[in-house]
Amino acid sequence: MLVHFPIALILIGFIADFASLVFKKEACLSKTGFYLLIVGTLSAVFALLAGVLFTSDMSGAAGEVKATHELFAWITLGLLFLTSVIRIFLVVKKREHSDLKWLAFALYGLGAISVGITGFFGGTLVYNYMMPL
Repeated sequence: MLVHFPIALILIGFIADFASLVFKKEACLSKTGFYLLIVGTLSAVFALLAGVLFTSDMSGAAGEVKATHELFAWITLGLLFLTSVIRIFLVVKKREHSDLKWLAFALYGLGAISVGITGFFGGTLVYNYMMPL
């Protein structure tokens, strides 16, 4: 549950943010995307820490998949953290409609793609290398 939670939060949050661009009169969509980004980022921190602390070393093909999974986890967390900082700045300064929102939206999109890639490699690691054990 710990590792699936950030995936769902980030993907649904990005969809809500995207929908807020399509349905401009629905302010709740942008706020939903913002709150899911913040909670998703915090839960991603815990998911990454759990992976780093509780996953044993692997060698061979499994080690390569694990290294790729961990690399994308760090990339995802970096993108989400940066996006969160920008979005918090925009909300606190009440500049949510400035051009900086587009940078935050692009980073959020990259974070959503990255969390998907991270999840793919995590699933590959579990189902191809850990389940048979």
